[in-house]
Amino acid sequence: MIEATRLKDRIYATIIGGAIGDSLGVPVEFEARDTFKVTDMLSCKAFNRPAGTWSDDTSLTLCLVETLIEGGDLDALMGKFSDWNSKGYMTPHGQCFDEGVITNNAIKAFREGTPANQCGQSGEYDNGNGSLMRIAPVAFLNIEDKNFNGRLARVEKYSSITHAHLRSILGCFIYTEYLRQLYLGKQKVEALDTVIEIFEMCSRDFQKYQAELFHYERILNGKIMNLSRDEIKSGGYVVHTLEAALWCFLKNDDYQSSVLEAVNLGHDADTTGLVAGSMAGMYYGQDGIPSKWVNLLSKIETIKELCTGFADGLAATQ
Repeated sequence: MIEATRLKDRIYATIIGGAIGDSLGVPVEFEARDTFKVTDMLSCKAFNRPAGTWSDDTSLTLCLVETLIEGGDLDALMGKFSDWNSKGYMTPHGQCFDEGVITNNAIKAFREGTPANQCGQSGEYDNGNGSLMRIAPVAFLNIEDKNFNGRLARVEKYSSITHAHLRSILGCFIYTEYLRQLYLGKQKVEALDTVIEIFEMCSRDFQKYQAELFHYERILNGKIMNLSRDEIKSGGYVVHTLEAALWCFLKNDDYQSSVLEAVNLGHDADTTGLVAGSMAGMYYGQDGIPSKWVNLLSKIETIKELCTGFADGLAATQ
């Protein structure tokens, strides 16, 4: 049985923690590593936005949260993505910016009449981090489900509307499984060990993904935490984003250090920051997130309202 107080705290901390990581990374997105040093929330000169501005990463996460509150319909979700893209829906300042190519291609297909569940891009080069960045809310749908295939099916459902390649779905599943173990009270390394064990025990239920597992070998062999900073890449490839965020989270001992480590890796700094911030938020809870950063977030009251609605809806179904 989900405990309502913990559920609400961890939903707030995971979603808001991710949004803060996103906002910290936006001003230095695409900058080369070690050409800057982020120590606090900055304004975004490239997009002429104030400190606390989040990107498409958080926008699409919030679209997913709102859709889950409303019942989880995929066409409704893709409609929100389309409105985000064309009308600035669920954006910090009423205008879409920083769109991903793969997500945009899926939105275009939807506008041309393709059902949402068939819009996902599935080519070898369609493995950007655009579904990984928004998938964290699905971890909360999976908390109480002890069935491996049931948890996997939800991740497949919500990743595939834009990113349908098995590698992207697999990255999302590793991520949500890890978040689930953190929610259940596991310590950082223990949670990773448990995810590895689950994958080994459920290998028969995972046949179509077997050929993709080697891409995540550095995570699934448990050696990710022992890699040097130079061995961690932080571009937009789904594997690299998950590795980088997990490495930052495992390496540091508090929320602030985790997200600052992530954004200072450079390149796709906002997404690495969001994924690391979501992990750290789930682990440390609301009390572990600096209030000064929470208060700076654009549309923080809207984010809180969505988190409350999501938590209340989940608690009512348990």
